[in-house]
Parts: sequence; C-alpha cells; structure tokens
Amino acid sequence: MWQALRTDLKPKGFELVTVGLDVLGAAGCREYIEAANPDHPSLIDEHHAMANLFGVINIPSSLWIDEQGMIVRPAEAAPAPPTDTPGFQPPTGDLPQRLLEMGAEAMKIQASPAEYHAALKDWVEKGAASAFAHTPEEVIERSRPRTADSALGHAHFELATELEKQGDHQAAITHFREAHRLVPDSWTFRRQAWSLEGGAEGPLKRFWQGPSDDNPEVWPYEGDWLTDVRKEGAENYSEPWKP
Repeated sequence: MWQALRTDLKPKGFELVTVGLDVLGAAGCREYIEAANPDHPSLIDEHHAMANLFGVINIPSSLWIDEQGMIVRPAEAAPAPPTDTPGFQPPTGDLPQRLLEMGAEAMKIQASPAEYHAALKDWVEKGAASAFAHTPEEVIERSRPRTADSALGHAHFELATELEKQGDHQAAITHFREAHRLVPDSWTFRRQAWSLEGGAEGPLKRFWQGPSDDNPEVWPYEGDWLTDVRKEGAENYSEPWKP
C-alpha cells in the first residue's frame, strides 16, 4: 500500500522514506521489507532514535518534511492509504484465544485514512500553499514538549536497547521498565519491550506481547498489549488526526 502511494506521488516530487523501529534490527524487519519489495528508502532504527528526535509514540506515524528540510507537520498517526481491497480483518480459525481477542480490540482502533491521504496529496500538489502545511510556529505548538522525565525515559530506553543487543536481557528489562514509567504515553516503548519476551514461541512470539497462558507470573512488565488497550480504550490507541 505504501509502495503504491509512493509510485503515485513520486512524479510530483514526493519521496517516501519508511523507518522500522526495532531493537533486533534486520532480524526484526528485513523479511517484511523484502516482502514489500519497496522502491523507496527503507531504513531500520535499532535504538528508536527517530522516536527520540521527532516525538514518535506509536506506529504507524509520519512527519512531513519539505524540500528545504523543514518539518511542516510533526509526528502524527498515519493510517495506511485506503484501498479497494478489504482492510484488516479480525483473526479467526484455529488461533490462540489471546490472538483472537487482540484482533477484536484492533478492529476498534480509530483511523482517518481518507482524510489523511487527501491532505497529504493536497500538500504534494500545493506545497507551502496547502492548508495542511504548518508554519514553524504551528509545528512547535503541535509537537510534544520534552520534559525532564521524558528525556530521562528516552535515555533508559536507549540503554535498554544497547543491553539487549549485547545479550544482557535481564538488565535491559530494568531499563525498559523505567522507560515505560517515565514515558507512559509511548506505545513504541511498551511494544518493543513486550515483543522481546517469551509469551509465545515461534512466529507468534513477537505479536503475542503478553504473558503466556501456562506461566503468567513470570511476565516482567506491569502491562501488556491486550490489558493496556482494554484499560485505555482501543479508541484512544491512536491520536485522532487533526487538519
């Protein structure tokens, strides 16, 4: 879907750059990038530096950057382009109950793909004259402020990712937990840590993001994807898009 968007808008001077946020690097992202076979630059950010620099708290998110390298829209939820094919469907069949329940919650997540992509195309066509391109002052006003807690939380997360890459998983958990406490609105921080745990084995492991049914007491985090989404409300999972 994103490749089709880039193909459509590239003749008008648009370039798409995708960034995968994953501590595991190529091991976590490469198969998905290769399956998409993109023509556009596809990067992997092992330390979530993009989240740190631009205030990304969930995925998919986007930033709009003009030809002069100026941000004209700060990080915001970016739904996939609308298509004629059916979108996400809840999982059915012979799957663990947890995944069925996660799929049901995912269906409740709010998005505005038609509005978002109409605005994006308007900006590509009109540039700075687009009503959806913001001034530097508006970009700053819409950006998330960096508090002392959030700065410290990002430092804990960076340390956790480096410990994870060095193979010290238990030490990484300590710093992931601190990052979650200090930056509680970051789903990227939570999901990254959850995806590294052994709630399930095989291809389901990265998507499980919660305690195993057989041994739930060993789960090292206070929350998990299904519990947190239910507590906070799937309708609040992505921030509503604002023109």
